[in-house]
Amino acid sequence: MNDTPGWASPGSAPSDGQDASVPRPAEPADDIGTPSDSPSKWSKTQPPAGQWSAPSAPGPVPPAPRTAPGWGGPGPGPGGRHSGWGQPPVAAKPGVIPLRPLGVGEILDGAVSTLRAHWRTVLGVTIVVAVISQIGDILVQRYLLPEPVDIDPNASPTEALNQAVDAMQSSLLALAPSLLITIIGTLFTTAVLTVVISRSVLGRSVTLSDAWAEARPRLLQLLGLTLLLPVVGALVVTVGILPGLLIGSGAGIALTMLGGLAALVLVIWLMVSFSLASPALMLERQGIVASLRRSAKLVKGTWWRIFGILLLTMLLTFVVSMIIAVPFSLVAMAVDGEGVSGLFSDTGPDFGWPFLIITGIGTVISTSITLPISAGVSVLLYVDQRIRREALDLELARAAGVPGYGSERPGNDAPRG
Repeated sequence: MNDTPGWASPGSAPSDGQDASVPRPAEPADDIGTPSDSPSKWSKTQPPAGQWSAPSAPGPVPPAPRTAPGWGGPGPGPGGRHSGWGQPPVAAKPGVIPLRPLGVGEILDGAVSTLRAHWRTVLGVTIVVAVISQIGDILVQRYLLPEPVDIDPNASPTEALNQAVDAMQSSLLALAPSLLITIIGTLFTTAVLTVVISRSVLGRSVTLSDAWAEARPRLLQLLGLTLLLPVVGALVVTVGILPGLLIGSGAGIALTMLGGLAALVLVIWLMVSFSLASPALMLERQGIVASLRRSAKLVKGTWWRIFGILLLTMLLTFVVSMIIAVPFSLVAMAVDGEGVSGLFSDTGPDFGWPFLIITGIGTVISTSITLPISAGVSVLLYVDQRIRREALDLELARAAGVPGYGSERPGNDAPRG
């Protein structure tokens, strides 16, 4: 009985529960009970070693069961396609990814392929949300942000630390409205894009209205999850630096730095462990706590791999954002005379409306490109982990109608309504 929740239940290894006395296909009969003096049933004439040839013509045979995320020796793969002795079978690919354990390049390519295949739906939601979010952010920067707190370079270490804490608190309070706008915008795009990407894996198209109708019932729980993770990170950092702040001496400064570094490491570990919680919540229709546990279970044992993929994705999206944002910033400073002259003044630049509008346009463009890629990597990482751990590729092949996999899941594995 499968008790794994969600999108598709994991497959069980074909050897589970198999009696040890059952002969394996490659074992001769005299190895499982035939007396040693009985004549062998194997032919004495065998082909010479090293002259086996792989089958060349694919046939419509059902998929061979596999007992592990990796692939075995020769034989038919999904859809009955052969690729030779010692080579992995060619996996079915009904959508943007092949239905097998994915490499880093395939995950990134799948995210970009989703953007290309469903560009109307993807850009429809990202552009609208990015424009609304950027308008709110521009208004906040223009009218709500307070003046930055100055730090006296001649202050004592204790006073400098207190001033730094005050400056950090002021910056966090100033960024709170913009951060809230960003979280809300990311919430809507993540919810809709998760549905779009999950459909693209199966090779199915989806309209913006269909994706919104499917994602809307999960928005409140996704909002709770989205707000919970930053709160947990802030609490961890606060606990890490609080003892040093309370001491307030030279030793306190060292303790604050050490505690902050330890807290940062812990926050990174938690964020990676919970990085698959959002796809689990959307696709498995679980609660917030259950999604966090589910993510930690899927990430366990592959933390460094997922951390590397997420870090690579962040670097790629950052580079793309800079390629788009830097030219817009240069044009904005050239158009806004106060901004250019302010760069060489003692008080810093005083950017006006032209600068904010032009840079806002660049931000909208970069967000519309990078956000679908980030969301796609997150969802495809979730799919990849379930393929590796739970044979989700077999369930996805059935759902996509790939020949040789069947169309229904019997018994307790029936799809949830």
